[in-house]
Parts: sequence; structure tokens; C-alpha cells
Amino acid sequence: MKFLGKYMQIKKRDIGIAWKKAKMSKTCYLFLLPYFILFVTFYVLPVCMSVFYSFTYYNVLEPAKFIGVENYIDLLLNDDVFLIAVKNTFLLAAITGPLGYIMAFLFAWFINELPRFVRAFAVMVFYAPTISGQAYLIWSILFSGDAYGYVNGFLLKFGIINEPVLWLTDTKYMMNVIIIVVLWMSLGTGFLSFVAGLQGIDASQFEAGYVDGVKNRWQELWYITLPNMKPMLLFGAVMAITQSFGVADVTMALCGYPSTDYAARTVVTHLVDYGTTRFEMGYASAIATVLFVVMILCNKAIQALLNKVGT
Repeated sequence: MKFLGKYMQIKKRDIGIAWKKAKMSKTCYLFLLPYFILFVTFYVLPVCMSVFYSFTYYNVLEPAKFIGVENYIDLLLNDDVFLIAVKNTFLLAAITGPLGYIMAFLFAWFINELPRFVRAFAVMVFYAPTISGQAYLIWSILFSGDAYGYVNGFLLKFGIINEPVLWLTDTKYMMNVIIIVVLWMSLGTGFLSFVAGLQGIDASQFEAGYVDGVKNRWQELWYITLPNMKPMLLFGAVMAITQSFGVADVTMALCGYPSTDYAARTVVTHLVDYGTTRFEMGYASAIATVLFVVMILCNKAIQALLNKVGT
């Protein structure tokens, strides 16, 4: 009891100190208030509502009816299409996530060595596919399933194939094309953060590193560049995971909705199907909640991994 009483006194004292500091910084909190309101309204509340509705049957037209974990049972045990979507999503995440992340960093590292104006132009060129929303539709022309598609035309011209390949409807090729397009669009916000992080490293650290025994650019990268870029590396990892798990528009635009035998189905595509086509919002919320939990766990694993970089 004495220990508990002492602990409560310490906590009360800490709360009092924190409250005094908050009162002294009230102007700062007032400036943060608009962002806090927007963050709670458009991020925190939707997540909480999604978790709540995932335990209900809700079709928008009728009041939500609580059904417990039935949505999750159906999702994990009875929904074969969801299992296909999970397989495709993890395949995309396992390939495009790490590769896109490494590509973004390496391109940023190489571009950082260029002169200022050339660097600005190179950043714009590499970042353009991300900001031009429907740019991936170019690939629908390249991989068109008739002889007029550029890829088919090239392969037919040189006798590599005898007839046009249905790149976007044949289940053997669909995911390969999707992976290529997603990698092409992977130099996004994380890429910009890497460029900014490399620009922010003090040049004197590299000079001190060579004095202390750094012998080449790879040692410079491991012992100086990466430790200085941990916040940017973590941010880029979060963006890479979010992008790789959130693939949907590309598959729907290129391979159709639904795709042949659901071969290009992803978890987000499954979510869009139930949420906006069938209006089964409770089931869609369960899909969103599962995806959210998986992304959080992956982010935690990546954060733990990055904490070891340069140590």
C-alpha cells in the first residue's frame, strides 16, 4: 500500500508538471489545434468507425445491426476471393515494396551527386509518374492484347512470338505487368524525402569520416549517410508499405474490374467491391480493419529493422 501511495504521488506530481508546461505553451497548442481537429476528423474518427462497423451488418439503407465477429469469420474462412486477394497483395508487397524502396533511395543517392539544375530536372522526371494520376494508362497501350500494342508489335516484328499475347487478360501475365507498372510508379513521396535528407547532411561529417578511416563511398553510405537519414528512411518505408498494400487503381484500370479469374484482385480492390459496388459496409469495414492491422504490424517490423542501421 505504501508503494502504491508513493507511486500515485509521483504520478500526480508528473501530471502537475506536465499541466504547467502545457499552460506555458498554450499559444503553441492553439496553432496546432486546426491540424489536430482535421487529423481527428479525417483520420482517427474514420478508423474508429470502421472498426465499429466491422462488427455489424450495415448496408447503408438500414441501421447497423451488431453481429459480432461474423464478418471476420466469413472473411477468413469462407471468402475464397479474399484469399486470392491476400495472396496477390502480399506478392505485390513483397516484390514492389522492398524493390521500390531500394530504387527510390538509390536513385535519390545518385541524383544527389548531380549539379543543382540537372538534379532538379532529374527529380521532376523520376517523380512525374506519381503525380500524373492516370499515367499508368500508357501501359495499357504498350501491353494491348492485339497486334497494335507496342510490346506485341515489337515481339511479332522480330519473330519472338507468332500471335499477339493477351498481357492484361491472360492470368499467366497479368501480375507480371502489374508489378512492372507499380515499380515504375514507386518513386513517390518517399523518393522526395530521400532527396531532401541527402541534401541536409552536413558535408563536414564526410570529411571527418575520411579522417577517421572511411575508405570508400559504400562505407560512407553505411557509417554516415544512413545513420543521418533514419527519419527519412522510416518515412520512406511507411510510404512504400502503404503504396504496396494499397494497390487497386492500377489493377482495375489495366486488368479490368473484376479481372480474369480474379488473378489481379487485391485486398483494396476487394474492399472497393464490397464498399462501393455491393454496399456491404460492415463487411468492407472488416476488410479495411484487417488491412490496417497488417500495415501497422509491417510498419513496426520495418521500424525495428531500421533502428539497427548504422549501429
